[in-house]
Amino acid sequence: MAVRGRMPGTRSRVMSESLGSPAAGTSTAVHAAVTDNGSQQTVTTGITNPPTARNVSATAGGTATDIKAIQVVVNGTNIHGDAISETLPAFTVDTAGTVYGSKAFATVTSIVIPAHDGTGATTAIGLGATTNAKLGLPVKLDRDTIVNAYLNGVRESTRPTVAFSATAVESNTVTLNSAINGTAVLIDYYT
Repeated sequence: MAVRGRMPGTRSRVMSESLGSPAAGTSTAVHAAVTDNGSQQTVTTGITNPPTARNVSATAGGTATDIKAIQVVVNGTNIHGDAISETLPAFTVDTAGTVYGSKAFATVTSIVIPAHDGTGATTAIGLGATTNAKLGLPVKLDRDTIVNAYLNGVRESTRPTVAFSATAVESNTVTLNSAINGTAVLIDYYT
């Protein structure tokens, strides 16, 4: 009868990773609303980096009829310090609202905001909130290998939504079923 077990000198392939204690994102967590000036604007000052690697958002506001279907470009670094860039989804014409990115930014170094249709429009840069918060994993996965997710020490009864990429660490994210609330998030996965 064969005995099953690990070979001598090997180790478990299940890893636990702390994703910090991320709070629910706000629409101005990265940069306060920028008022349109009729030209493309590149913002490099007044930026607040995410406390943990996660996705960013852009919120169009102000005079609704001045809002154009522009796409904001966010530049920064991933969890390993490599330069990354993301073009966010387009706003809806003449409609205030928020769009969400899918890459996990550890830092934001610049924000490029194309001109709207009028100077009454504003654009704020924030972080993914509640069900749109994509938290960055520090590894590249070639498939969904998440075993468990924990919020404040409690195992999530519903698995998180997982995005994975074998080539870009910033595209490996988890979105918990529960709303993040500033308490510890822990993910178990196998390699």
